[in-house]
Amino acid sequence: MRTNITEFFLLGFSDLSPPLQVTIFTFFLCSYIITMVGNTFIILFASFDPVLQTPMYFFLRNLSFYELCFTTVTIPKILENFLSKERTISFLACALQMFFFFSVGVSECVFLGVMAFDRYMAICHPLRYTLVMSPKMCYKLTVGSWAFGFLVSLGQTSYIFSLPYCGPNLIGHFFCDIAPVLSLACTNTFINELLVFICCLCGAVVPFLLILCSYAKILSSILLIHSSEGRHKALSTCSSHLVSVFLYYGTAMFTYLRLGTSDDNDRMISLFYCIVIPAINPLIYSLRNKEMKTAIRKLMTKILNRTNGISY
Repeated sequence: MRTNITEFFLLGFSDLSPPLQVTIFTFFLCSYIITMVGNTFIILFASFDPVLQTPMYFFLRNLSFYELCFTTVTIPKILENFLSKERTISFLACALQMFFFFSVGVSECVFLGVMAFDRYMAICHPLRYTLVMSPKMCYKLTVGSWAFGFLVSLGQTSYIFSLPYCGPNLIGHFFCDIAPVLSLACTNTFINELLVFICCLCGAVVPFLLILCSYAKILSSILLIHSSEGRHKALSTCSSHLVSVFLYYGTAMFTYLRLGTSDDNDRMISLFYCIVIPAINPLIYSLRNKEMKTAIRKLMTKILNRTNGISY
């Protein structure tokens, strides 16, 4: 049996009324713009402000880059399909979209664990922090996260798209996600689903458990701090990361740890972690971070001063 499908149809939200589709299109477009602008600004602020040249902000820059990649893999094609009657995606393009989406997603899961390790070292071992979290180590951890995600995704995607697909070719989703594509295969996909489950255990559940262990240690160290100001400062450096962790891991694990399930609720869950979380992450990290707010104010003041100087 061989694959005779050359393209897929992404049904997306075609089952909804036209006015509702216009509303969803507007939501996707605005969210994408907010994500691009917000995360780009964080990268710029954390790159050029001398105060923010620390491992924590190095990792924050990379997290923002993850969010840019994560949304760009899916949203442009989604917006195109809203404006097109065909709503098609070629077999190869579907495979590439799944590969990049899954690789960035797994890499980000691991990377959130790296960020938790950074906070653990900063709070629990402050005297060793500079030595352990050197620029070289930061780069190694970042590259390792990307490499792990790409290798896992390469194996998964290659195996999934080596299956026979002989029809139908209607994907009941707005992008080439794993479960909707596997449901179209003309063979038993239990092994593939089991492999996805194992990969999610390794790439999501294990890092999540390590994050929980790190924060358990962090909390015990914070309780030993005598000054309330010191406790507040330590907590403030962790709160933004914790919010991101629970938002991202909660939705991702709920989606990919359910073997052999694909339903309409997946669209809404995917909508949350593909669109909403990348858009609100810049707000989480900027509004709850004193140093980031200071950097934003300094840059805005410089821009206003230069503008006023030019106008005169």
